[in-house]
Amino acid sequence: MVAHAGSAGLRLLADRVGLTAALSAALTRGSFSPGHDRGRVLTDVAVMLADGGEAIADIDVLRHQSPVLGPVASAPTVWRALAELTPAQLRRIEAARARVRRHVWSVLPGGLPASPVADTDLGETVVLDVDATIVVAHSEKESAAPTFKGSFGFHPIGVWCDNTTELLAARLRPGNAGANTTADHLHVLAAAIAQIPRRHRKNLLIRTDGAGASHGLLDWLTEQNQLRGRHVEYSIGFALTETLRQGIMLISEKVWTPALDADGGVRAGGDVAELTGLLDLSRWPPGMRVIVRRERPHPGAQLSIFEERDGWRYQAFVTNTATGQLPFLEARHRAHARVEDRIRHAKDSGLGRFPSRDFAINTAWLTATAIAADLTAWLRILALTGPLAKAEPKALRYRLLHVPARLTRSARRRHLRIPKTWPWVKDLVGVFARIAAIPQPT
Repeated sequence: MVAHAGSAGLRLLADRVGLTAALSAALTRGSFSPGHDRGRVLTDVAVMLADGGEAIADIDVLRHQSPVLGPVASAPTVWRALAELTPAQLRRIEAARARVRRHVWSVLPGGLPASPVADTDLGETVVLDVDATIVVAHSEKESAAPTFKGSFGFHPIGVWCDNTTELLAARLRPGNAGANTTADHLHVLAAAIAQIPRRHRKNLLIRTDGAGASHGLLDWLTEQNQLRGRHVEYSIGFALTETLRQGIMLISEKVWTPALDADGGVRAGGDVAELTGLLDLSRWPPGMRVIVRRERPHPGAQLSIFEERDGWRYQAFVTNTATGQLPFLEARHRAHARVEDRIRHAKDSGLGRFPSRDFAINTAWLTATAIAADLTAWLRILALTGPLAKAEPKALRYRLLHVPARLTRSARRRHLRIPKTWPWVKDLVGVFARIAAIPQPT
């Protein structure tokens, strides 16, 4: 019996798109010949995380499937493999991921998915969402520290591609790292852009919350537009300072425009207006616009003294997009909230718990988490159809990855027998068939 037969599809997917071979080449050392290929070990850790594993010892679930998968490294070997990863090897891993991503994006059925906003889409624009999150540590670990939320642990920051849900880049940081640290934003954004295939870097949209509203980040994003053949737009949350509040008070009631819902309909109780012409923005990058949204708060919501004046709750963001109606630009910015789902999924696939006291091993674990997020995203867009293509990780595991099967042998061949009564048996068979049909990299 094979307990998690569907997870073999993730392993097959990694092999088919060339990820395993690329990682093996990146981690090859001339004077070292390990019993378990290090690229295979890292791939298996990513498959384990996508399959729901939470600790390195969970690799034994894949070892149970060795008659199907072949040799799988033991938990001690995984510990050694993660501990061996140096900063130089991690950079080679990122380069390998970028090459594999270029191949995956080139074989996407129908091309790169568009990022939907307000019942429309952003065409071929690649949308990058930046956000940080708290990961609580329940024991003393290297670089774990008190967080601004009163907990103790780490404060990693990452960049997700809204078009594909891939985790392009991430950086592990101590718990006391600032949410608005410009250097960390620049680091992960540069790494994320390097992950995007070159021909898709022409039109980028960078979204983040108010933590990204710094002169350093906005200046850097403005400079990106000066690069040949690249157009970078941004949509970034902006703090409601006293200057902005004074500008809001000058807005005439007839200037406010109804906001839009995610499906493109009018958002009840929400309006948008532009403040750009009412503010002195000489210290900010040229072309920056300030847009504010007001909304009737839900019952019991706490309002600031300024908001209690008229009963509206206000939020502002800045953008350098010169065209487009204000409701669309505001709905486009609000769609950044989807990154919270990406973070939740990542925490369900490795990000929610770092296994080691050693910061370097936890950094390697974060890299494996990013690879697991990529594998899940590629499974959705290359091999899944219908409702399963949008299913949460837990649903994918219950319906596909954790399906039991029986391994049989006949005519010198092995067969994986999936129960005919399993409700999603046709979906799983289709997944294996579509993965086998993916063109391999040349």
